[in-house]
Amino acid sequence: MSAAEPLVLGIETSCDETGIGIVRGRTLLSNTIASSMDEHARYGGVVPEVAARAHLEALQPAIETALAEAQVSLAEIDAVAVTSGPGLAGALMVGVGAAKALAVALDRPLYAVNHLVGHIAADLLDAEAEPLEYPTIALLVSGGHTSLLLVRDLTSDVELLGETVDDAAGEAFDKIARILGLPYPGGPEIDRAAASGSDGLGGTRAGDPNAIRFPRGLSRASDLAEHRYDFSFSGLKTAVARWVEQQDAAGEAISTADVAASFREAVVDVLVTKALAACADYGVPRLLLGGGVIANRRLREVALERAEAAGVTVRIPPLSLCTDNGAMIAALASELIMAGRAPSTMAFGADSTLPITDIQVAGEAG
Repeated sequence: MSAAEPLVLGIETSCDETGIGIVRGRTLLSNTIASSMDEHARYGGVVPEVAARAHLEALQPAIETALAEAQVSLAEIDAVAVTSGPGLAGALMVGVGAAKALAVALDRPLYAVNHLVGHIAADLLDAEAEPLEYPTIALLVSGGHTSLLLVRDLTSDVELLGETVDDAAGEAFDKIARILGLPYPGGPEIDRAAASGSDGLGGTRAGDPNAIRFPRGLSRASDLAEHRYDFSFSGLKTAVARWVEQQDAAGEAISTADVAASFREAVVDVLVTKALAACADYGVPRLLLGGGVIANRRLREVALERAEAAGVTVRIPPLSLCTDNGAMIAALASELIMAGRAPSTMAFGADSTLPITDIQVAGEAG
């Protein structure tokens, strides 16, 4: 195996995307994703059993597609990587089982890695970006996770500064979309409604982000003492629901555009404010954004605008690498290999609550 530029196949099955990625060192060769989102739409959210079944059906075709796109064979693969956690237990088990089988059949080393740290590693696959500098603050925002991290070294030192104490930001988007009668997944639908939604009077227009002042969770002085870098979106969700109910009960017109824009602004405001606070507190003028919710245009705009004013450089991986994918898992394993880290043993399983500090799972001693 080439320790300089290892050819790694990565498997990601932590939620509803079956991701297979192949990288050579830090060069992306394939990023194949099979999503079961349409199967979950009828339920208004991800159903773990449905996700696991979809992974079972999609894994082999996805691996074949990735190999063809990368123009390599399984025999050429130097190492196999897989998400061990965090995520949905049943979904993770499918990927872990497949990765172990591949590693044994090919007689290749196996690297079991952390899904959240993988999102940071996705940035390394941007061929046009400058090398990632350390330390950096990372804000990861997705359907299942909202975390603020201090990354001193991708392969050995990632510290959790804060995380959501209830709903993830992506979950909040889904729930508010449901309240407004919008389809699943909620993120893109809230964006569309904010850009051109109902004005409540039979027409459509862009929403006013300042029309309704919804609460910013854990942002009061009393909250910041204990939860300076933590997030909370359940109170915001309740506030939106109550506002809509009150307007409806009073017979007042409800502008979906204004509600969507004001809700989105509240989420974006607290995410960016806390991320930049961490940059200032730790003296780190670098902020990396990752996770599927980063596809939200308003979040990127506000982060770039406020960061520039604060003298902070923002890095955003290509949007195709922000959602869950196997390429980021392969990239993290590639970094571990190039750093001289030993592979994982087979003594690991799916860990739905894997802490961020466990970058690699079941690494061999020495």
